[in-house]
Amino acid sequence: MEQITTYISSLAPWAQSALGLTALALVSLTVNYVLKNVILRIAAPYLDRQTKTIDKAVAALATVAPLLVISRGIRLVPNLAEDVYTFTTNVAQALIVVSVAIAIVRGLAYLNELYERLPRSKNRPIKGFIQVIKILVLCGAAIIMISVLIDQSPLLLLSGLGAITAVLLLVFKDTILSLVASVQLTTNDMLRVGDWIEMPSMNADGDVIDISLHTVKVQNFDKTITTIPTHRLVSDAYRNWRGMSDAGGRRIKRALTIDQNSVRFLSDQEVADLTRFRVLRDYLERKKQEIADWNKSELAGEDAVNARRITNIGTLRAYIIGYLQSHPKINDQGFTLLVRQLPPSPEGLPIEIYCFTATTNWNEYEGIQADIFDHLLAILPEFDLKIFQEPSGADFQRALTN
Repeated sequence: MEQITTYISSLAPWAQSALGLTALALVSLTVNYVLKNVILRIAAPYLDRQTKTIDKAVAALATVAPLLVISRGIRLVPNLAEDVYTFTTNVAQALIVVSVAIAIVRGLAYLNELYERLPRSKNRPIKGFIQVIKILVLCGAAIIMISVLIDQSPLLLLSGLGAITAVLLLVFKDTILSLVASVQLTTNDMLRVGDWIEMPSMNADGDVIDISLHTVKVQNFDKTITTIPTHRLVSDAYRNWRGMSDAGGRRIKRALTIDQNSVRFLSDQEVADLTRFRVLRDYLERKKQEIADWNKSELAGEDAVNARRITNIGTLRAYIIGYLQSHPKINDQGFTLLVRQLPPSPEGLPIEIYCFTATTNWNEYEGIQADIFDHLLAILPEFDLKIFQEPSGADFQRALTN
């Protein structure tokens, strides 16, 4: 050992410095290799195997050790200028701050991954809050890193932030708005991943696939992706179809437009013929008794014009109600089911069907709705009713030919 010391002392000053720097580099590289390629490999089976995020976080933290070796060991290298010692120490310490910040950021990302494995994460994502914490960590690391590089207290930098607060508020305006919006969306349970939303102002109509601090991604039904600023979901109106999905029924609201010229009273024989419809038997018996009682009362009088009679349009409404109530794919348990007349218009007399299917699946819903209206359109002639339709060119040509 004494011989080595004597030999080193006999070298030129520049050679002593070069030898010392080489030794310092070798030690730091050795420490880095041992930590990342030996110790971490031994610890790998005990880390989470479902993600590489935790491995990257630990690797970033392990970088601190070789940087500490450099920041502390540079003073042992002989014959260097004081400025070199200071510069090397400050840079190494600044890189330590960066490494720790990166490790914390990746650790937060791993925390979010763990949370997303829980069932409740679909209802209350924390990705936005995690991103806010990441921003704070990186901003704090930037302040500390700059203070280390200029060899000044961080408090000195913080005291100067008051003068540029307005600039910072302007720069981080979207971040602040998004943070407030994220808190409101999460606290009030306004939006979840998987929700179907419609937002015409942003041309969005599809499923929410990601909720972050600044943006919400919606995959439209044509497979395009719409990116919506988070704060717009608080300031602008949008429709969330989650309530429909949770309720288990999807609304049918559509009208048949009846030609008003085909509306009339039914004869006794026609009423008797309609009793072959099972869903109309109870209605017709009840209606005939009700009308008979009315016609016997003093209100009816002797003039036949005051008598009440069964109409084909009223019987159609009763048939539609009975048909829907007996339909196996219509949910009338706790859901509204009605058939009503809307105000007559030049296009005819609308008979609106308002009910809910027993499924929320889009394909099944459209199939059920189509089957119902296929049947109703085909059954209209049984009531001697016609659908109103605007005349086409063929209609005019037929009229002129006749």
